[in-house]
Amino acid sequence: MAANDFQPMLAQSRDHGRTWENHRPIWPQLAAEWSIFVSISRSPDGRLMLFGMRWPIDEPGESFWSDETQGLKQNELVWSCSHDDGRSWQPPRVVPIPVPGAAEAPAPLCVTSDERWLGCYSPYHTFDPELSVDRSRVIVMASDDQGQTWKNSEMLRFSQPRSGGAEAWVIQLSNGRLLGTGWHLHLDDQQDYPNPYALSDDGLHWGPTRCTGIIGQSVGLAALPNGYALMAYNQRKSPPIGVWLTLARPTDDDFGLLANQIVWRAEVGTHDSDAADHSHWTNFRFGEPSVTVLDDGTLLVVFWVDQPDGRGVRFVRLRMKPDG
Repeated sequence: MAANDFQPMLAQSRDHGRTWENHRPIWPQLAAEWSIFVSISRSPDGRLMLFGMRWPIDEPGESFWSDETQGLKQNELVWSCSHDDGRSWQPPRVVPIPVPGAAEAPAPLCVTSDERWLGCYSPYHTFDPELSVDRSRVIVMASDDQGQTWKNSEMLRFSQPRSGGAEAWVIQLSNGRLLGTGWHLHLDDQQDYPNPYALSDDGLHWGPTRCTGIIGQSVGLAALPNGYALMAYNQRKSPPIGVWLTLARPTDDDFGLLANQIVWRAEVGTHDSDAADHSHWTNFRFGEPSVTVLDDGTLLVVFWVDQPDGRGVRFVRLRMKPDG
């Protein structure tokens, strides 16, 4: 595992996830040169957006991960868009990384109602053991000119010594505010802290980093009406193991947790039962959950799996009760 050979693929469903078709690579012409990991979102004007990371491929079969430094091969942030519902895509364009270190950015781009582009990432160590990287924060990149130039600010800041972030997300709530969250862990003993969150009115100036009250790992966010939010997250350490879904109404002072339940149970969480820490991420058997509100009102929760009954991408469709 950890081979530097990501190739983004696209599949489409015309029946709210019941069946999938048109499986194809997005940039087949780049597969030998670049390893690319991106996520998809839709902007208010209907464009499909891609945001994520790319690594140069210097040698076939190389790794993008160093156990020695707990770091990523130096990479770049990239974005792209499609004006024809994903049939064609612009070539990836670079978002300059503003601070020393590699970038870990699994979440999609958030395009706000006033056309500000927001993409968050967690700074990571690189293969260079001498490079000093401040991992105690999550950074958000912002563009007001369609990706031509970018500003940056801290979305989350961790006060606990030797702690850091991973797999962060940012969305715009229906009330116009921005919500950011992610995975928060101790970098030495791998203890999971409660997932943090912060709110912003403009995506560049963020309130204090606060606690959601949920102790999970990777997260995915979606907005609901009236300022409510959904947060999908992995739980690999505390049974029941699987993917969970949380309903909340965040405010400046409280996450507003209203419901929290498992939506998919994993038969196994890791290849080795005693290694569910971030430093052993190649041992994981499921992850990267996202949640999408479909136009028929159902929720689509998607995640990757490597389970005894199969491996690949799995999804769960569910409907919220009328009372929420």
